[in-house]
Amino acid sequence: MGSYSMPEETIFRSKLPDIEIDNRRSLHDYCFEHLADFADRPCIIDGASGSVMSYAEVDVAARRAAAGLHGLGVGKGQVIMILLQNSPEFVIAFLAASHRGAVATTANPFYTPAEIHKQAAASGARVIVTESCYVDKVREFARECGVTVVCVDHPPEGCRAFSELLAADERNLAEVEINPDDVVALPYSSGTTGLPKGVMLTHRSLITSVAQQVDGDNPNLYFHQEDVLLCVLPLFHIYSLNSVLLCGLRAGAAILMMKRFEISAMLELVQRYRVTVAPFVPPIVLEFVKSPLVDCYDLSSIRTVMSGAAPMGKELEDKFMAKLPNAKLGQGYGMTEAGPVLSMCLAFAKEPFPMKSGTCGTVVRNAELKIVEPDTGASLGRNHRGEICIRGAQIMKGYLNDPEATKNTIDEEGWLHTGDIGFVDDDDEIYIVDRLKEIIKYKGFQVAPAELEALLITHLDVADAAVVPMKDEVAGEVPVAFVVRAHGSQITEEEIKQYVSRQVVFYKRINRVFFTEAIPKAPSGKILRKDLRAKLTSEFASA
Repeated sequence: MGSYSMPEETIFRSKLPDIEIDNRRSLHDYCFEHLADFADRPCIIDGASGSVMSYAEVDVAARRAAAGLHGLGVGKGQVIMILLQNSPEFVIAFLAASHRGAVATTANPFYTPAEIHKQAAASGARVIVTESCYVDKVREFARECGVTVVCVDHPPEGCRAFSELLAADERNLAEVEINPDDVVALPYSSGTTGLPKGVMLTHRSLITSVAQQVDGDNPNLYFHQEDVLLCVLPLFHIYSLNSVLLCGLRAGAAILMMKRFEISAMLELVQRYRVTVAPFVPPIVLEFVKSPLVDCYDLSSIRTVMSGAAPMGKELEDKFMAKLPNAKLGQGYGMTEAGPVLSMCLAFAKEPFPMKSGTCGTVVRNAELKIVEPDTGASLGRNHRGEICIRGAQIMKGYLNDPEATKNTIDEEGWLHTGDIGFVDDDDEIYIVDRLKEIIKYKGFQVAPAELEALLITHLDVADAAVVPMKDEVAGEVPVAFVVRAHGSQITEEEIKQYVSRQVVFYKRINRVFFTEAIPKAPSGKILRKDLRAKLTSEFASA
């Protein structure tokens, strides 16, 4: 009788050769390893004020701020929350935490107080670095939990000034032994399902991810010290933090900070500073394509446009390229838990490959990718649709204080299951076609249906509720709710929308409410979202 052997897995790798990555050190040492080569070159340009900090100045400021954090009692492994829009202080605070052996958890300053409190409490934040205009959102939490609030501008009563940290003597910075597997960044993500969770990214994982992109003789993402990178995407989001800030620092490029996206201000800055690399998301690309202002500016300096956080269709790509014929546009694909970059367009490489429209590139170097059948876990070959899985030193250590969710995301063989459905074609190009996971992507921001459902059912007039995505031209997707009214209730759509909008950040607001007799559920109690999405495209489409 012949022996049975399991079929071999089909593993996909980058078209680029693997490189040597020394990921056994601290993130800040890695980013500033070549400081001597560009110490006097611009590092951070503040688009609003025009002020410029050189690499040497940013390095010293980060060390001083680290000494200042030490003075506030922040020790190794402790957490600071950065609650800021893009600014030089964001960069300095993040690097200071790394120097201190501490952890930076990044949060959206437009969150409601309740959302900020949840993340600050869950992460165990000891210090919150923010602006005075956001202090009221954290004051009560800080008082109750003994948390120090540090303001980058004029501090209100009871708060400290960021300038105090910068006045510390960097020579007093205590030596900290940093292990490569120590956590350095703690962004929050809803993963494949459920409520937001702290994603533990270590020095090793972030160094690996940055190296996969910008290191080596033929980097997948070719940045150099003559480049000016536009940083308009929020740094509290891992895409901008990793692929703009950390990759830019490693390459010695100038990073041009914009606090928020506004089309005319962005075009003005691109022209003034001769921006060469523009990392975007599809909603910015859409506004770029539609705006008549674009033709009024000289944007010829742009050589690379990266798009990520959400898929972009071929039609939008083509319209965009007609506006910037000299630039290369390509997509990348990432997930916070994956460190975050899984794949990237090879047209960005120093020696580029031909680009195919609609693809999100090939898997990054020094990593493995496979496609599995969602129900059986069997490995699939080329051109077969299944769940995308990634393995490598760049993926997260796990979810903070949530071993169960970690186990459900990273299997025993180290494969991270993304919850995204896609396939790899004959040219090793990756296409995303669907999502297993429930997360709604509003302009690249994550909206967890479970979070909104938990909020909706706290209303006395709501008996049951489910939240699903609805397609939207500008946002990509918006959250809509199916609601079962409580017995005898006459609650209206507007009342429900107002109830939610008072408690969540703008992109989590319910766009539409559809009243229904019951929420379809499996015997296990799991909401059958597929049924609700089908309803959206049929009977409710014209509601």
